[in-house]
This record gives sequence, structure tokens and C-alpha cells, in this order.
Amino acid sequence: MNYQRLWKPCLAAALMASYAMAQSKPAPKVDKASAYYNYAMAHLYSELAQAYGNKGDYLTTAIEHYRAAIKADPGATFLAEELSDLYIQTGQIRSAVSEAEDALKVNPDDLNARRVLGRIYSRMIGDRENNRINETMVKKAIEQYEKIAEKAPKDVDTWLMLGRLHKVAQSSPESEKAYKKALELDPENEDASVGLAMVYADLGDNKTAAALLEKATRKNPNLRTLTTLASSYEQMRDYKLAAETLRRAVDLAPGNTDLKRAYAQNLLFSDQLDESVKAYLEVVDEEPKDTQSWLRLSQVYRQQRKFGPAREAGDKARALEPTNLEIKFNDVSLLEAEGKRGDAINTLKELLTATAKRNYTAADKTNRLVLLERLGLLYRQNEQPTEAVAIFRQMMELEPENSSRAWAQVIETYRGARDFKAALTEADGARQKFPQDRMIKLIRANLLAEVGRGDEAAKDVRSLLDGKGDREVYLSLAQIYEKSKNYAEMGKAIDEAEKLTDSAEDRENLFFMRGAMLEKLKKFDAAEAEFRKVLAANPENSSALNYLGYMLADRNVRVPEALEMIQKALARDPDNGAYLDSLGWALFRLDRLKEAETALNRAIDKAPHDPTVHEHLGDVYAKQGRVKEAIGQWERSLGEWKATGPSEQDPTEIGRVQKKVDSAKVRQAKETGPAAPKP
Repeated sequence: MNYQRLWKPCLAAALMASYAMAQSKPAPKVDKASAYYNYAMAHLYSELAQAYGNKGDYLTTAIEHYRAAIKADPGATFLAEELSDLYIQTGQIRSAVSEAEDALKVNPDDLNARRVLGRIYSRMIGDRENNRINETMVKKAIEQYEKIAEKAPKDVDTWLMLGRLHKVAQSSPESEKAYKKALELDPENEDASVGLAMVYADLGDNKTAAALLEKATRKNPNLRTLTTLASSYEQMRDYKLAAETLRRAVDLAPGNTDLKRAYAQNLLFSDQLDESVKAYLEVVDEEPKDTQSWLRLSQVYRQQRKFGPAREAGDKARALEPTNLEIKFNDVSLLEAEGKRGDAINTLKELLTATAKRNYTAADKTNRLVLLERLGLLYRQNEQPTEAVAIFRQMMELEPENSSRAWAQVIETYRGARDFKAALTEADGARQKFPQDRMIKLIRANLLAEVGRGDEAAKDVRSLLDGKGDREVYLSLAQIYEKSKNYAEMGKAIDEAEKLTDSAEDRENLFFMRGAMLEKLKKFDAAEAEFRKVLAANPENSSALNYLGYMLADRNVRVPEALEMIQKALARDPDNGAYLDSLGWALFRLDRLKEAETALNRAIDKAPHDPTVHEHLGDVYAKQGRVKEAIGQWERSLGEWKATGPSEQDPTEIGRVQKKVDSAKVRQAKETGPAAPKP
């Protein structure tokens, strides 16, 4: 017998028979026993059909039993869902939709018919051929489930489905409303909590999202809730909490390597480097050919300044994927970290030459822009501004329609080289080319503040307040007011930014900014309190350790404690010129002059244009009785002060250095006496 020929008539008969029962008649009496029996038989015949290649008679019998189960218990909504899944699996979607629509014409209140349609439409949302969402199917599914919700407002599953569908349709308010309705009906519903949390995450309210997920994980910690919670923490950039959450997920699934990778990465991002190494070593031990984990391991070692292991891990990654661009790029970063900036520049130039093409795909163009930008930055750090600008202009030529980022780098290069006239010319040109670009506006405003046009800069930045990216705007305002020495307005801007701050990392930065502001106001106790907040949240914050250490040493207060903090900062960033200057100054306060001289000479090597470093070295020479060398350093300090922008120049500091020069020259003249007459 040809079962395929019998399939459609049997399907039609089964559908029409069951739908006819749902016409406007009194609700049938629920028969749980019959429903259970028919449900079990439906499952049995569904499995037989699958085992024998979707055999027509088995499918027909399965459908008949599903229909009988629905008739016996119309309120068991999962029956209609499973029936619709059976239609989808056997490719009978068109016939099922047609018969369901016919049934609804007879009885528009047939909720099970609507469930079949809604389920089928929702399964047809994904357009695999075009890799996009089928918006028509989304709308049709929403229409069916909204009508179900209208007639059965206490059906939690319907509200959950509406929440998911509205999220797919990018209608966050409707999705939020549906999930909240589901939670109102079932406060402990995990699907509703997770769904609502994801809506809040999409809206940028990661704090509320995390609170919902934390509640769900406390009651039922499982992989789904834990990984979703970790993702929410990542969005908040609270990588430490993300790592802690993923650690719990790994404990639940110790064989899941993907979880271990994510855990290791969040340990890296939260600066827990030793733990990250341990986690990555566990991953590569289980999967020795995991290229990305070897690469990440190299990056962690590099950050720890363990250059030997970093190179070994990088070599293993390269052996697995010799042409991987990211691995080659890692070699450049490693050379730079080793202080071999010239070698890093040459390696990157070779890489750019090797990957040059006449025409670039979109992906190739993106990669090349990254490489060019890094080369430009290396040139800039190497005090080769002409070469840096030339590279950034190559970026502009490669992608002229999206060249605002490259233009911003040109502006910053001229500013760093203290060519403020050229920087302003470029900034004005960029603003004319990209009048709505926020980055260009912010960079130009900071430049205006640096050359003494603070009021104009603040006005331009305030025009960007739009209720969307206001936190970034307030932070820029704080920096502009700092350059203008308008500390009252700077404090207000920091306070406004703090109201919009969620992550612990971002809050650390605000504490730091407020501490620096208070130090400039000579409110040293209040400043120290802010830096202590940073260190309470992150004891390894090297910037706070250095700033607080220098502040204490500069006031000659608790200098041994200050030295310890500065040394801790240098352990994390040993080539930082500012940290080396702090070290030298603390050693000077302790009268350890030879060590201070060594540290300050290293600081000048790393930051040759910092006037304060030259002043400090001059003080060391003066205390050693080397007056001529002291005068040379102080005069170099005055020269560097004059080259800085107007906003950075401090008349008090300049006057103090000038006084040292004048006094030293008088002293030098007294010691040498009048010059002997020429013969």
C-alpha cells in the first residue's frame, strides 16, 4: 500500500475531526486518563514513524492520538505544541497551516489551532538560506500568541513565547511587558527571569539584568543561568564577578572546555594573571591543538613580563596556524613589551608588506587598518611624528569615507609632538569633514582646552549631552575643566558621571579622577581617601598606587610607605616613566641619592619631555654638590615647561625652577670667583 498517497487525506480528516469538536459548544469535560493514554500512544507512533522513515500510517495514527489527547484535555497546551513539532519534522507544514486556518474560520476561539499555527510560524522565523530573520513569520507568530493571551490571560507559556518573539522583533517594551506578565503569574519562573534579564541587558540596564539572574542562580544554579549571568557581568565589564560565576559553571560541568576558556579569559580581563595561566594551561593540556588558548597564554605571560614562556606559547600557536594574522601581531606586541620598539616597527612593516594587495576585501581592509594604526602608534611612541602621520594618512586613503579615526590619530600625533598649530588645523578640517562625529568633537574640545580655549571646549562638549552616551561626555567635561583649572565644575562633572556608572572598574576610574582633583586643590586627606577607595576595590591598581605614593613622598609624609606603594606599581609596569620618577623622588626624600639618580635617569629615558623629572634630577645633583649638572637639568626643565600647552603650564612650578637656576648660578659664581683677565 502507498502510505504517501494516504497521508494527506488522513491528515485532513484527523485535523477537521478534532477542530470540529471545538466549535461553539460548552467546554468538554476533562478526561485526564484518556488524555494520558492517547498522549502515550502518540509518542509511541511518532517514534515508530521516525524509525521507519516517516511511514504514513504511523504518522496518521500519531496525529489521531494527539488529537484525541487534546480533545480529552484541551487545557494541556503542550499537546498542541508537540503536534505542531510533528508536522514540522515530517514536512507537512503547508497542509497543517491550511487545515488550522480552516478550523479557525469555523471557530476563531479554537486556541489549540492557534497554538499549532503560532508554533509553526515561530519555527519558521529563521531564514537559513539568507541568514536573516523572516519578519513576516515573526509578525504572524506574534499575532497568534497575542490572540491566545487575550483568551487565556493566565497561560504562562504564552506570555513567555510573546516575550521571546517581541525580543526577536526588537520590541523591547513589549518583550519586557510579556516577561513581567509571566513572572506575575509565576514569580519563580526561570525562563521568564532569564528572558527579562536579557531584555534589560539589550537596553543597557545590566545592573537590573544581573540582579534578576543572581536571584535565579541562587534558587537554581545551572549552566544556563550561570553563563547568562556571567555574560551580563561581562557587559558591565565586571570581569572579576564574571570569572567567579563561570568558576561555578565549570564546577557543574568540569569537562566543558568552552566554559574553561571563558573562565580563563575573564581571569585575564580581571587582572588575575596567575589564575588565568593556570586555567589556560588546563585547557591546552586537554586540547593541545587549541591555537587560541596558546595565543592567550602567550599574551598573559607577556603581561606578566615572562617573555621566555610568552615566546614559547606564541611559537606553539604559530606552529598550529602559521598564517594566522593575530599570532603574527602578537609577535609585534611581545617585541614592544621587551623594549625592542625598533624591532617591533620593522616586524610590523614586514607584515604589512607581506599582506599588501591591489584590492582588499572588507575583512582584509579591516585587518590592514588595525596593522597600520599600530605601526603609526609605534612611530609616535618612538618620537617619529612625521612617520606616524604618514602612516595614519595611509589609513585615510584606504578608507576615506570612514577616516575619522585615522584623522583623530593625526591630531593626537601633532598634539603629542607639541605642534599645536598643526593639531588645530587638522582638528578643524576633521570637524568640517565629519560634523556629527562624537570622537572628533571630543578630541577637538580637549585640544581647545589644552591651548587655553576652555570655555569654547566645554560648550562644544555640553552640546553632546543627549541622554545616550552622557557618561563619556561628563568624563570629557571633567578633563576639560581640569585643563582649565576649573575644579568646581570638574567635581560636578565627575558626580554626574558617577550617577551613570555601573561597573566596579569604571567606578575606580572616577575615584581616581576625584582624588587627583582634590590633590590639586591641596585637600590631601580627602584625596588620599579617594585613592584608598580605588585600592580597596583593586589593591593592584598601579595608577592609584603611584599617585598616592608620589603625593606622600612629595609632601615628605610617610615616605617608606610611599616607596613601598611606588615599588608595587613599578612591579606591574617597570618601564613607566612617571612611576620611575616617583621612585626617584621617594629615594631622594630618604637621602638615597645614588639610587635616586639611577631611577631618575631611567625615567628621563622613558619620558624625556617631562619637566618635573628633569627638575627632580637637578635636585639630586644639587644635593650631591654637582651644581653645574643641576643647572643643566633645571634649565632643561624650564625648556620643557615652555614647550607644553598653555593649560599644562604652571606658573608656580616654573617660578620655583627658575629660582633654583638663579640661586645656583649665584652660588656657582661665588665659588669660582671673578674670571682671570685675558693676557
